[in-house]
Amino acid sequence: MPKVRHYADLVAILAGLMWLLVYWSVSYSVYIDNIEPTLAALLIAGSLILISFVHRPIRVLLSRYHVRKRRTEMWMHILALPLGLAFLLAILIDYLITPLNGTQKMLLFNVLATAGWLVFIITLAVKLLIHLIQEKRRARERAARQ
Repeated sequence: MPKVRHYADLVAILAGLMWLLVYWSVSYSVYIDNIEPTLAALLIAGSLILISFVHRPIRVLLSRYHVRKRRTEMWMHILALPLGLAFLLAILIDYLITPLNGTQKMLLFNVLATAGWLVFIITLAVKLLIHLIQEKRRARERAARQ
């Protein structure tokens, strides 16, 4: 498996972790009634984004196809699916059990986003395992032909 795919996986995992930090900091800020954790998380995220746009070697690496593809997959796992599922689950819980306030809805989204990120990591691990097995199989076939 090419090195750029490993790099793309690592970038996507770390980017997902960075955004999860921002999501959870919002919930924690509401819980402690203080905005400082959210500001700190946004400062870290903003610094990392600024560095990735300004530092040329990082910008070149992040513009490669595999990195963009993996980051898009990561966004699907930690933003698109959890937003839709949290919306539907919040409606069901509101209707069937009890009304939810904004803090509880945000917590529901955070839990689903974290679960999506973990599913993304497991998916990448399974893909890596499949590629390693296929590579070993191809190497054995090449060795048998010679």
